[in-house]
Amino acid sequence: MEKISEQLAALSVRAKHAEDAASAAEKEARDKVLARREQARAAATAAIQKVDQSMKSAGDSVKSAGDTAARKWTALQAKIADDLQSVKSAVAQKKHDLDVRRAEGQADRLEWEAGLAVDYAIAMVEQAELAVLDAVAGRMEAAEARRA
Repeated sequence: MEKISEQLAALSVRAKHAEDAASAAEKEARDKVLARREQARAAATAAIQKVDQSMKSAGDSVKSAGDTAARKWTALQAKIADDLQSVKSAVAQKKHDLDVRRAEGQADRLEWEAGLAVDYAIAMVEQAELAVLDAVAGRMEAAEARRA
């Protein structure tokens, strides 16, 4: 059987490992979020460029039909772009608000569970300390009984 001091040292190593893993996970999660944000930004930029290119192609065709049509086409393009941006902004805001509420709720639940697990681990360490002291006292009492 392993000595109690060796078991306590192993417990300390495991606790440090858990602390390091938590710190790394927080950093890793941030890096992943930033990477996803950059991917989303690139996808959004590509989509906007595609729409812009399509509109320019259509505009070139309309311009050849005359100046009046070209002015109307340009005004229509601006109106559509403005309306599209308004819709995108509203949808994005609603999605963001919903995502934030969900993420906050999930984070709250996970933090509560982690806190409970840490509190339980602390209680177990306290019980282990008591058991160690009981064992040491028992060994002392046994030695004392042998001497008597």
